[in-house]
Formats: sequence, structure tokens, C-alpha cells
Amino acid sequence: MSQAPETTGGPVVTPLRVVIALCLVAPFVAMLWVGSYAKTDPVVIGIPFFYWYQMLWVLLSTGLTMIAYKLWQRDQRARSASKGGASK
Repeated sequence: MSQAPETTGGPVVTPLRVVIALCLVAPFVAMLWVGSYAKTDPVVIGIPFFYWYQMLWVLLSTGLTMIAYKLWQRDQRARSASKGGASK
């Protein structure tokens, strides 16, 4: 009479996906929170903090995006393998 609930292939929130989201959201939060870096001190090699902080985030954003991409690939391979599909 009763049937088991059907499982759908919808989005699933996993700890890995939370880490991916944090990697992608962190640069936006850091750059949109202007009050945290709207100052001139400390100066590094003659460049005020306001500028070198933003340039540092260009490099950090690249690294965080690469990490998020690799984690996403790992997650997709794991999901594909758990469904019985072939992994690339």
C-alpha cells in the first residue's frame, strides 16, 4: 500500500558544496565591505593599503576560484560514480 518516496536528482547541499560557495562568495564580501580597507596605512613599497589590498584580492580570487572549480569537478565525479555513470 505505501510506497517508498521517490528520489529526485535535484540540488543537494553537502559540506563540499558549502565550501565551494564560500570560496566563491569570499572575494565579493571582501570587496563590497569597503569600510574595512578604505584607508591609506599600512603602506607597502609606497603603495597605500587601499590599492594593494584590492590587488591582493585579485590573486586570492584566482586561487579561490581554482579551488572551487577543482572541488566542483570532484563533486561531479563522485555524484556520477554513485549513480553508476562513467567518470571522465
